[in-house]
Amino acid sequence: MLMKYTITFIFFLFSVVVLAQTITAKVVDKNTEKAIPYANIQTGKNAGTISNDEGYFTVKATDSLKTITISCMGYENKVLSIKQIKALDYEVVLSEAVNQLNEVFISNKALNANTIIAKAKSMLYENYDYKLNRYKVFYRTTDHINFKNLEFELDKASDFRKRELQQVNSSLEELAAQIKASNMVQFADLKGDVYSLNKDSIKIKVDKATELLNSRNDFTIDNIQEKTQNIILKYLDTTKTYKLKSGLFKIEDSLSLNKDELKEAYENKYDISGLNSETKSLLNRAYSFEGSFLNEILDTDLYEYFFEGVGYNNDQLTYSISFVPKKSKAKYSGRLFIADEMYAITQIDYKYYEGRYGQKVNLKFLLGIKYTENVSQGTILFKKDSSNVYHPQYIKHSTGSYFYVNRPLKFVENSSKKRKVSFEFKIEGEDISKEELLITANEKLTIVDFKKIEQTEKVPVEILSKYEKTIWHDENILEPTKEMKNFVGSE
Repeated sequence: MLMKYTITFIFFLFSVVVLAQTITAKVVDKNTEKAIPYANIQTGKNAGTISNDEGYFTVKATDSLKTITISCMGYENKVLSIKQIKALDYEVVLSEAVNQLNEVFISNKALNANTIIAKAKSMLYENYDYKLNRYKVFYRTTDHINFKNLEFELDKASDFRKRELQQVNSSLEELAAQIKASNMVQFADLKGDVYSLNKDSIKIKVDKATELLNSRNDFTIDNIQEKTQNIILKYLDTTKTYKLKSGLFKIEDSLSLNKDELKEAYENKYDISGLNSETKSLLNRAYSFEGSFLNEILDTDLYEYFFEGVGYNNDQLTYSISFVPKKSKAKYSGRLFIADEMYAITQIDYKYYEGRYGQKVNLKFLLGIKYTENVSQGTILFKKDSSNVYHPQYIKHSTGSYFYVNRPLKFVENSSKKRKVSFEFKIEGEDISKEELLITANEKLTIVDFKKIEQTEKVPVEILSKYEKTIWHDENILEPTKEMKNFVGSE
């Protein structure tokens, strides 16, 4: 999506960290002066980055980097030196490529979308190679939560005085107000290597990881439940243990009120197994195998296709094909960009088609739970290597959902008296999560190489309260957005 900026480059020049190791610039359209996202910034044979959602990119300015090639679908390529980019006030202007339609007409008839799709499908296993690759990656997540409704109230409490009951409910009201007023957003950045054996097995080595968050606004559903529980625990007998139940279901067998036992030390570490699973899921969106996302989009039984036109992408004539669901089983609409020479898919833009959803759970009246995945959208870019094989270069996938949780929670003392405390816990809101995987370089692996790689269980992560450019000052990364640069959290 193209975005227009009315701010001057004075702001931009102040936002650039003046370091010899990197250069940051913006890619814009010559005619519209709008930012161009996802432009390919090539710094080496199989290395480079892309412009972010706002058109900005950062590259490492080494002595060996003589020129940078900037290319994007529908635009003429531009080759510039670091010196030239500086002379242009860090703004790279791209001109639209002129379509020469006579080059793409095979007959007097208009090009047929289904024919192009069929050829692209037949070339999948020749054009792409997802086995035994080493990818240098930069991975970023952006998470937002918007709480619309929160209700916490203590209903019943054995042995609670009236004043204590009022204090608990007052504290619960303050917590609800704090959560609703919070700007719940956090970011995570990670750089390292991904070693891919196949679609089912990868290994990850992490070089550096950071999280940008406001520790005071750490409001996941589980975290909110814990905060409400802790408010109530202050007024219970700390020498006892309790069972915590939600409706008919026991949540914990035994909950001790001893402060040392309740407190869990927060480890500033990533669980690599979880990261491995998330990264593999992203990569599989760009891989071709039976049942994969890519193969499903090319299924003519599920989708219908429309020829939208032709353009140029890195001097390669490229077809633009839109798609919409043909059957209820198909969920996406979007656009495919297919290179004329090898019928390789070079870009996919997709989102849920109107009225289509992902996972849906509605047990609102039975268990007090409702969940609907109502956002699934993204962009996948592919890049050709020196062997004319295509690899994913950039994968962006966003998911969003509506959630509703209404839990009647109850503490039951583990004693003959079985004292009880009951309270209502109701939350309603929306969340959206964006994952971005940028592959800055790739090379082939052998099976021996893959087996030698050892994946650790956890890696350290640096927690930040504001974005610090110097942490990534000498590395090619995905340039942070304005929202990320302006974020300020608590220490």
